[in-house]
Amino acid sequence: MARSMHEWMRFVKGSGLSMPQFSALMRLYYRGECGISDISAHLDVTAAAASQLVEGLVQKGLLERVENPRDRRAKQVSITPKGRALIQKGIEVRNQWIEKLAVHLTAEQRATVVAALKYLTQAAEQLEPSPAAH
Repeated sequence: MARSMHEWMRFVKGSGLSMPQFSALMRLYYRGECGISDISAHLDVTAAAASQLVEGLVQKGLLERVENPRDRRAKQVSITPKGRALIQKGIEVRNQWIEKLAVHLTAEQRATVVAALKYLTQAAEQLEPSPAAH
C-alpha cells in the first residue's frame, strides 16, 4: 500500500497543488458543494486559511465560488469541470495501480477482497452523512 500512496503523492505533487488543496477538491468531488466553513472543518484549519486555500483553487480554475441562495452573505464553493477532471485523473492513476496489483491475486483472493471492500463501503456510509443531508 505504501507504493499506492507513493503514486498518489507523486500525482498530487505533479498537479502543482498542496495536499490540503487536493483534499478540499476531493471533498467537493465526492460530497458536492459546500460553504467555506465546511472546508475549514474538513481540513481542520481556520476559516481565514480555508478562504485563502479556496481562493487559490478559484484562481487556478478548479473551484467556483457563488452566493449561497439561502444566505447571500455566505459563499458556496463547488468544483469546476477542470477540477473534476483533475480528480478523475488522480482516481484513474490509483485504479491503474490497483489493477496491476490484482493480477497477482487468485480469483478466490480477488473475491475475498471484493467482499471485504463491500463491507468497508457499507460501514463508511454509516459513518458519513450523505451529501443530500447538507
